Amino acid sequence: MKKLSMFQITLLVVFGGLAISGVLIFALAIGGGQGSAIGPVRIWGTLDQNAFATVLRQAAENNAQLSQVTYEQKDPVTFEADLINALASGAGPDLFLMRQDYALKNAGKVSVIPFSALSRTQFESTFVEAARPFLAQNGVIAVPLLADPLVLYWNKDMLASAGYAQPPKYWDELFGIAQKTSERNESGSIVKSAIALGEYRNVTNAKDILATLILQAGGDITAFDNAGRLTPALAPRVGATSIQSTASALRFYTEFSDPSKNDYSWSRSLPESQKAFASGDVALYIGYASEAPRITRMNPNLNYAVAPMPQVRAAKNTLNTGRVWALAASRAGKNPGGAITVAFLLVSADTAGPLSTALGIPSARRDILNKPAQGNDDLFNKQAILAHSWLDPDPDKTSALFQAMIENTTSGTLLVTEAVQRADQEMAHILGL
Repeated sequence: MKKLSMFQITLLVVFGGLAISGVLIFALAIGGGQGSAIGPVRIWGTLDQNAFATVLRQAAENNAQLSQVTYEQKDPVTFEADLINALASGAGPDLFLMRQDYALKNAGKVSVIPFSALSRTQFESTFVEAARPFLAQNGVIAVPLLADPLVLYWNKDMLASAGYAQPPKYWDELFGIAQKTSERNESGSIVKSAIALGEYRNVTNAKDILATLILQAGGDITAFDNAGRLTPALAPRVGATSIQSTASALRFYTEFSDPSKNDYSWSRSLPESQKAFASGDVALYIGYASEAPRITRMNPNLNYAVAPMPQVRAAKNTLNTGRVWALAASRAGKNPGGAITVAFLLVSADTAGPLSTALGIPSARRDILNKPAQGNDDLFNKQAILAHSWLDPDPDKTSALFQAMIENTTSGTLLVTEAVQRADQEMAHILGL
C-alpha cells in the first residue's frame, strides 16, 4: 500500500469527520463561529480587493475560523512572475486564485487534494463542466469558486438600424448581418463594424473565441491518448474529423477580416474590440460576463444588451466556453492545513454565493447556478452551466500558437489546413512530444 504523505495525512485528519454519507465535504456549516482557530491564511488573486474583503468580513462574523483570513489583489500582468518569486523566497501566499488554463502549468506549485478528501464524483457533480482541468490523476489541483462564461454583447441601436430586432442565435446569421451593418468609407476602410472577428492583435479574447468555435464544431485542441499522455488534437491526422472541424472554425473566424468579401467587418487598424464596442462602433462583441460592468463604465449611455453565445446550427448540443477561478493551496505556504480548510469554507454554498454576487461573476457551483436569478445574472448563470474548457499546457505559448494560426491564414502565408497542421505541430512541441 502506498504511504500517505504528511500533507495527505493532514487533509484526512482535517476532513475525516466531514465524510458523512450523501453530504459533500464543502457543505460546511458556517454559522455560529464555532470550531478551533486555524491561524492566519493569506490569499492572493487578481480579482477585486474590496469585494473579497467585504465577504470575508461578513463570513468571519458567522465563523471565527475565517477571522484571520486576508486577501491581497495583485496586478494580473505581473501576477505569475510575482507568485513564482514569492513562492521561491518563502514569502508567498497560503492560497492563490488559479484560472483553469493555468491548472496544468501551475500544478507543481500546489498541494493536490487527494480524492480521499474530495472524490472525482463529488467534484464533477458539484462544479461546472469547465472546471475539469483542475482534476488531476491523483486528486484535485484547486477548488473551483467562480465560472466566467463567454457571452454575446449586442448594440441595440446598430442592429435596429440594419433591420434586426434580435442578436444572432447561430453563427451563419453573421454573414447577412455583416453585410447590412458594417460600413466603409470612400477609401474602403471600416468605420462601423458588425463584429470583431478575423484578427488576433486587436480582438479581445481572440484565442478563446476561436477555441470556442473549434469545440462547437466538434473538434478538440488537446486530448489524452490511450497511454494517458496529453497530446495535440487540432490535426491528429489528415482527414480526421478534428482537422476538418478546426479548419472549418478557422476559416469562419478569418472570413470577416478579408477585404475581398462582402461580409468584411474587421481590420488590424481598428481599435481594440472591447473599446470599439463601448464606443458604439461595433454591433456585436464577444466577451466575458465579468466585462459587463467595465463596458458600462466606459460608456454609460451605450444602449446594449447581452445574449447567449451563438451556436453551430446543425450541432447536436449547445456548447459554450468559460474561465473558472479556483482556490489553490500553495506547496510553500506556511499554513497548508488552514489553507485547505479556508478553501473549502469559501466554496461552501453559504460563502460562494455572496462572493459570486460581490464580484459579479457566476459561481462555479451547479446548485447556486440553478437558483432563480434576474436579468443578466440569469443568462450568465445558464451560460456558465453550458461552459466547457480544454486542457491548456501553457497559456502564453498557446496564445502565440493561436495568433500564428490566425495570421498565417489572413496573410495568405499558409492555406487554412496548413495553418492548422503547423499549429498542431507547435502544440506537440509545447507538450514536449
